Amino acid sequence: MLGRGGRTQRRLGRREILIFLTVLGPGLITAMVDNDAGGIATYSVAGARFGYELLWVLTFTAILLALVQEMTVRMGMVTGKGLAALIRERFSLRLTAFIMFTLLVTNFANTISNFAGLAASMELFHIQPWIAVPPLAVLIWWLVVKGTYKRVEKVFLVASLVYISYIISAFMARPDWGEVGKALVTPSPRFDATYLALTVTIIGTTIAPWMQFYQQAAIVDKGLDSSKIKYERVDTVIGSLLMTIVAMFIVICCAAAFFNNPEVGATTITTAEQAASALTPIAGSYASYLFGLGLLVASLFAGSILPLSTAYTVCEAFGWESGIDRSYREAPRFYFIYTFFIAGSALLVMIPGMPLVLLMIISQTMNGILLPVILFCMLALINDRDVMGPYVNPPWLNKVMWAVTILLTLLTLMMIVSTFFPSG
Repeated sequence: MLGRGGRTQRRLGRREILIFLTVLGPGLITAMVDNDAGGIATYSVAGARFGYELLWVLTFTAILLALVQEMTVRMGMVTGKGLAALIRERFSLRLTAFIMFTLLVTNFANTISNFAGLAASMELFHIQPWIAVPPLAVLIWWLVVKGTYKRVEKVFLVASLVYISYIISAFMARPDWGEVGKALVTPSPRFDATYLALTVTIIGTTIAPWMQFYQQAAIVDKGLDSSKIKYERVDTVIGSLLMTIVAMFIVICCAAAFFNNPEVGATTITTAEQAASALTPIAGSYASYLFGLGLLVASLFAGSILPLSTAYTVCEAFGWESGIDRSYREAPRFYFIYTFFIAGSALLVMIPGMPLVLLMIISQTMNGILLPVILFCMLALINDRDVMGPYVNPPWLNKVMWAVTILLTLLTLMMIVSTFFPSG
């Protein structure tokens, strides 16, 4: 009996693992893409200017991210619809149009910033943008337009492995691990304008509006239903943890290399590519190349996902056909939006004198305006029994999520103020 029971448990264990592997993807990919060029720049500056002090913020944001994305998991798997479609059905056309317009502008600016990161990372390897950007843009476009959902997802999952380069770079920078451990569990808030601005920016960078739309659309496109919710929850938690770990190692790397280093002024590090270049005399050329490789893949990764997320979202909002598994004839608007985002971003990045920093500021500000609106919509939807049935939020989770939503609203308002009034 015991032997048969043991074999049954092993079979169940294998079955559970196989089901999880078939579900794996949306949560992990969504979270890892969040470490894009803008995120890497934010974490680099945080480490260079404040050392390990801001690591505790990332511990906090990992929990927030997992809570927010878990709601998208339930909504997508229970309703079989994307978030944009649910908003269109439940709320007014004006609100839907406002959200779509804001998301279009924000995602386009973010896509441009990722193509700028792509160009800058190629320059680290002595390849000029006008040579590197066009073929890489075509590669990104071809991957989605000519691929299937399963094939594209596999490529994205493999691409996630390249983020290991940041972990290796951090070890090569020789950090003080005792100080790292202390900073992870010891909140050290300051009433300093720059510290506060970076704290808010880290949270705003980690929890971005496009993520809720993309993960829910990916769940629907993959055909996952409510019977597999627990597996997709695990996928989401793993993604949130891995994203946070990578972000932490970027902070650790730049803190060890640049903070209080008399050879390199911390305040001179304002972008990810500057951090990669400055690593050479401190941690060696290999650390610099690994950091640059991470930036390259992260920019390619996000340069694919952000246009894809936008195409899904806009088509869902207006009831148009969408999905990687559909042909161009079946979903022409979906592929037009995707192509426009990639072609437009690639062309703008190669124009000399483009105000890329201004575009990034605009996108961050609009993210800050949009995120609370999205969270309020999500909470209204996920507590509607006509939509969710028995899968509505339990009372304890509602209390937590309303507190989180109010907190994020206040933080994003602070980010907007700090952006336009940095001396305040």
